[in-house]
Amino acid sequence: MPSPSPQTDIQELRDYIRSLQTERANLCKVILPVQTSDRPDEIVQACRDRARLTIEQSAELKGIDDAIAALEAQLLEKQAGLLALADSREDQQRAEIEQGKLEAQRHAERINEIAIELAQEVRALRDIADRLSPLYWDIEGRPFITGFKRVTVPQVRSDRRVWTVVNRVI
Repeated sequence: MPSPSPQTDIQELRDYIRSLQTERANLCKVILPVQTSDRPDEIVQACRDRARLTIEQSAELKGIDDAIAALEAQLLEKQAGLLALADSREDQQRAEIEQGKLEAQRHAERINEIAIELAQEVRALRDIADRLSPLYWDIEGRPFITGFKRVTVPQVRSDRRVWTVVNRVI
């Protein structure tokens, strides 16, 4: 069975602490009145009974206070662990981003190199087409090569934060 998530553990601890705080508040409300009697022995017995209950109640309150303190310490420890985990994840994600940026930069540089070569090849083809088209037209009755008006090659640009691919018209 999988262990509960840190958030679940933290919520359970908070709920438990709230429950103990409520129990403590209710326990403090229970105060037994001293019975009023005219007989001295009954007054003494009532005061002794109340003192015994007050001692038990004080001990129980002390136990609840100790439990709340222990649970709050555990809660702080789990919250600190969760923050450390979040920081660790963020560091890992930042490292992954940096790795990806380096890889993207290598690909972008290669695309730009190929785009330069491709532009040179398209220009060379255009020069050949410009030179042969009149002759080809005379013999074949149609153009040799068409479509040079909208020939584009990709180019990758970056401002170090955002990468953009644009089509450059040749």
